[in-house]
Amino acid sequence: MDMILEFAQSNAGLVVTAAKALAVLVVGWMIAGLVSRLIRRRVLASETIDDTIGNFVASIVKWVILLIVLIAVLGIFGIQATSLVAIMGAATLAIGMALQGTLSDLAAGFMLILFRPYKLGQFVDIAGTSGTVKDINLFVTELATPDNVQIIVPNGQAWGSVITNFSHHATRRVDLVFGIDYGDDIEKAKAIILRLADADERVMSDPAPWVRVTNLGDSSVDLTTRIWVAAEDFWEVKFGLTQAVKEAFDNEGISIPYPHTVEIKRDA
Repeated sequence: MDMILEFAQSNAGLVVTAAKALAVLVVGWMIAGLVSRLIRRRVLASETIDDTIGNFVASIVKWVILLIVLIAVLGIFGIQATSLVAIMGAATLAIGMALQGTLSDLAAGFMLILFRPYKLGQFVDIAGTSGTVKDINLFVTELATPDNVQIIVPNGQAWGSVITNFSHHATRRVDLVFGIDYGDDIEKAKAIILRLADADERVMSDPAPWVRVTNLGDSSVDLTTRIWVAAEDFWEVKFGLTQAVKEAFDNEGISIPYPHTVEIKRDA
């Protein structure tokens, strides 16, 4: 019993120090998250600050606060900042080799913010992975796929890959191909498509809608249609015009053939 009391008394200081360090760590972590969220909300509410830059700054502020908290925790254990710098300097090579991937992501994060190949809310394809950009922080880019699956892309991979930004330009071209039967009136089919395109207010008049015969297939004459729309209207116009053309062809006697084979018998 005496040994237990003696042990408790001798380590009481260490327990108190550890409790202080834990408290500072928890409070610092909460403050870092709170400040980061406040910055994000202010940025989203401001019309003059780019959401992408503000979001990135919020991430930097969070990590700076956590670094300060770490230094404070080490100070509680008696490790001074000058000693910490010396230790970090001596371990720089080892840390650099161990975390070279992380450091690469960090550097790539700054490059992504500097050149901004994509921004928050844009729909992009990064090395074959498509989704809407939800977050860009120091180390990773977060995407959400059309079916709302979260994709995390390390910034190093994003910066070193081919990036296709579908939302960069204000307008996009919709390409549609309609196959008609060889016996149908080509000019009539073209007129139907152009009429429907002109009737849709979302379709731009400049450049004007374009319809041409582009292929003579095994079972159909293919009419390629090209129209320009606002980027945000791309899918709705594509789907809507496809259905409208099908219904109009049915009503006006234009057939859309399916692949088939004709057997020709010859007398021996």
